[in-house]
Amino acid sequence: MSLLKEIRFHPNTDTHDFDFKTKHAASFLEDGHKVKAVVMFKGREMAYQEHGEELLNKFLERIADIAKVESPIKMEGRFMNVIVIPTKTKTKKTNK
Repeated sequence: MSLLKEIRFHPNTDTHDFDFKTKHAASFLEDGHKVKAVVMFKGREMAYQEHGEELLNKFLERIADIAKVESPIKMEGRFMNVIVIPTKTKTKKTNK
């Protein structure tokens, strides 16, 4: 069963936080779940949408070896998001 997991960023997310959240996304993908990466904009941050797009492109580069894009980067209100799916699903071992 595949679930949709969500990872949230802000346009000014720090490097350590970005790395930490990207590792979580990678573990979700390895478990066979879809991941929705979202950049949330507040107030004046809406003027810097290119920062959000750069962040999501960097996220896609980091997980390119284990995921492929299902839904491209798009803006929905105050949220910019992208949905990725695992390239290969984890196979469960059965004890027989």
